[in-house]
Amino acid sequence: MTLDLFTELAWLPAAPADFAQTCKTLATELQGAGRLARQLANHRLDENQLNKLANALKKVEANGGSLAPLTPFRLGLVSNATSHFLVPVLNATAARHGIALQCVEADYGQAMQMALDPESLINSARCDAVLVALDARGLPLAPSPGDAESARHTVDGALSQLTAIRRGLSQSGAVCIVQTLPRPVESLFGSFDSALPGTPRRLIDDINRGLVESLLGSQDLLLDVAHLAETVGLGRWHDPKLWNLAKLPFASEFLPLYAEHVCRLIAALRGKSKKCLVLDLDNTLWGGVIGDDGLEGILLGQGDATGEAHLEVQRVAMALRQRGVVLAVSSKNNDEIARQPFAKHPEMLLREEHVAVFQANWQDKASNIKAIAAELNLGLDSMVFLDDNPVERELVRTLAPEVAVPELPSDPALYARTLLAAGYFESIGFSEEDKQRAQLYRDNARRVALEKQAGDVDGYLASLDMRLTLQPFDDTGRARIAQLINKSNQFNLTTRRYTEADVARLQHDADAFTLQVRLADTFGDNGMISVLICRRTDDVWDIDTWLMSCRVLGRKVEQAVLAELVEQARACGVRSLEGSYLPTEKNSLVENHYEKLGFELLERSDDGATRWRLDVGASAPHSELPMQVQRIGFGAAAAA
Repeated sequence: MTLDLFTELAWLPAAPADFAQTCKTLATELQGAGRLARQLANHRLDENQLNKLANALKKVEANGGSLAPLTPFRLGLVSNATSHFLVPVLNATAARHGIALQCVEADYGQAMQMALDPESLINSARCDAVLVALDARGLPLAPSPGDAESARHTVDGALSQLTAIRRGLSQSGAVCIVQTLPRPVESLFGSFDSALPGTPRRLIDDINRGLVESLLGSQDLLLDVAHLAETVGLGRWHDPKLWNLAKLPFASEFLPLYAEHVCRLIAALRGKSKKCLVLDLDNTLWGGVIGDDGLEGILLGQGDATGEAHLEVQRVAMALRQRGVVLAVSSKNNDEIARQPFAKHPEMLLREEHVAVFQANWQDKASNIKAIAAELNLGLDSMVFLDDNPVERELVRTLAPEVAVPELPSDPALYARTLLAAGYFESIGFSEEDKQRAQLYRDNARRVALEKQAGDVDGYLASLDMRLTLQPFDDTGRARIAQLINKSNQFNLTTRRYTEADVARLQHDADAFTLQVRLADTFGDNGMISVLICRRTDDVWDIDTWLMSCRVLGRKVEQAVLAELVEQARACGVRSLEGSYLPTEKNSLVENHYEKLGFELLERSDDGATRWRLDVGASAPHSELPMQVQRIGFGAAAAA
């Protein structure tokens, strides 16, 4: 039986036969429940199975158990429809994305009231985000076919209502996730509906367009339910019977798909989107086996159905690279033979320069993927592995369970669609630096290779001709600063998360010191690689946030940043710096960060958290650093 790609989330493996029993086991776990929950959630689950998993999660918390290492997230939910059926499905689906979700549900049809009342259940809950799940039935839409002026007033009124809801909810600091409106199935004028002002279809099109425009430049996010409904079919999405009986906004068969898309956005907000696509070669990037069939025998390119299917995989890989996804290769092959199509086949779109790390050998692919992650300084949970071979897929799932491994159908024509449908690379923004990320990682892999050849680390660092740029937060860097704060997990002392609006407030806060750091070298521009936030209390600067891209580890950037921090603190009359290390599953890398920089330990908690202090007056400057430092925007006092 062929699975429905979207309805059944066919990129996920089937649920194990003992799923129900394992859920019962999960419910009794007090430690390690989070990992087991994610393992269970990472399967193709229907509504009933998601409810079982959600009930198990609820029992874990009721029994005082921990869902670590899942990341806590509080989601408000306001809707014009019945929404309580959605809560358990969201909770279970969130575990798939590494999130321990807590939903705060507004009363039925109370979106505006909940938004405008500062003391409402939603606003007082201090949610991280609020899902504004309104459809056309929750907005004042009065059809006026042929009356352009009335149609314009209707659209403006609907958009004003959505803006008022967003503005009210934003007072609590929450990000709003706002839905586009699915088009209706029924038409009054047939195909002419889309052309005639005031028809329901045209009104919804105009509202969706206005909604997208209103979100540009804001911290709020778009959930494109209209696209989702059209993907599976409007006739299947809209179920008049369910609406009339229970005020359910869409057919219940799409609950897992809807929850999946909501949770992808939440995961992206917490920096959990994937960063690297690892590609198999034989029968994935081309048809056939290069070692057996030779360069002329593999299937690739126009004029052959199989060849065109594999070419589409390459097109998608290139498109992902252009938006910042890092590409790597893991193939069981002789290295020299595996590289031949990249260099010599006229139909190849991918070339070696597009691949950050190329692994072709006879080791198992789980080991190779771990090596690729290490070379790129990425966590395994940042990796996606695309392979046509089910044996290889299962091996990687078993030996490297953090890696996302999509199930692929037997027909290669569906490989590219399946990869994209899985949504591993969900994005909530796109910057100029995102466009360069893939190249940045490839350049860094070249630096690592050069470092391995060099015997003298200091000489190697000097040869890089590093140029460090330090400046306070500004309007230009704000979006990238917020992105780094929300995506950096490994080199992040506290993993506190701030929205773009929070960054703007810090930028103008007289009691805050902020720093954005950029690095360039002989291989290219690394872009913004570090962010630091200090908050002043009397004569102490508390280091609220210190994070850095793992791409630049081992290059003495930390010492340069500290030297700047000490210099700026002295100029501002600050006597000491204090900072905390708050341990998470991923940031053990920086457990000894402050100790290495000469800070004094003040206290250590049972959970591993530590508190540190540095006397600014007694701190010796780092006079010899292997980089040029440029300071921008600190003012005359600081520059002196």
